[in-house]
Amino acid sequence: MKSPYPAPITPSQTRIGWIGTGVMGAAMASRLLSAGYSLTIYARTPSKTLSLQSQGARLVHSPSEVAKASDVIFTMLGHPPDVRQIVLENPDSILSSITPGSVIIDHTSSHPVLAKQIYDAAREKDCWAVDAPVSGGDIGARDGKLAILAGGDEAVVKWLTPLLSLMGKPNYMGGAGCGQSCKIANQITVGGSLLGLSEGLVFAEAAGLDKAQWLEAVIGGAAGSMVMEIFGERMIGRDFRPGGFAEYMVKDLGMGLDVVEEDGEKVAVLPGAGLSKQLFSGMVANGDGKLGTQGLITVIERINGKRTQNPV
Repeated sequence: MKSPYPAPITPSQTRIGWIGTGVMGAAMASRLLSAGYSLTIYARTPSKTLSLQSQGARLVHSPSEVAKASDVIFTMLGHPPDVRQIVLENPDSILSSITPGSVIIDHTSSHPVLAKQIYDAAREKDCWAVDAPVSGGDIGARDGKLAILAGGDEAVVKWLTPLLSLMGKPNYMGGAGCGQSCKIANQITVGGSLLGLSEGLVFAEAAGLDKAQWLEAVIGGAAGSMVMEIFGERMIGRDFRPGGFAEYMVKDLGMGLDVVEEDGEKVAVLPGAGLSKQLFSGMVANGDGKLGTQGLITVIERINGKRTQNPV
């Protein structure tokens, strides 16, 4: 049986596979289950799938089993090497057992070059691949308000709209790899915004201002941003629970710096991205890599001689 692309996507006919059940992945998969889709899932840590299993997801033991049972396969993993192993290189990889006509959607923040390699490998199997990293954090994943940044074939991305729209707003960015490049640019921007917010809060406190009052006063002005809306109160309340891990920001910024170094004539000087990566690397060195990105404020506090515990 040939899988459904380009037949219409419906809960009764389209079989969904999902690999990656961390903070973001579990919330995104849950929205598909709530919409009536049947999910076959795999996780390297099966205990992370209990909530999804309680909603009706079926747990299997390998990515290849997911591929055999699915028409559309989502991945939401941690790092590019994870994606390479799960999708391409493992003997039980997705592409080892994928059915012709199936579509792989990788939501991992990964490298544009790897996205192109996956796309080419999928086409050799008469399948399709879309790189579709997301922005919006844990709240956006929970509420279905993610920005989804998609690269690949435009017709395939349009076909996937019934699924992607359950998780957020799909934005077609261009050919294979363009979704990942868009996410890297997003992370460069977010990293700079988090740094500015952290320094603003540290300065406000040093100046004797009430931080909550300061946040309320400036959030509606030129300094206001989605970063401030999502993370401002969390920083003040010392809530560093992760929507996205700080160590992942190091990865994302590092890929951005690697890309511009590899592009030869397209090299861009990104001093802000370099500084942001250095400071987030400081978080990791402090043992805080598993905290949320809003924990960047702890690095600025340490630079200013303030040493406090970091409740999560």
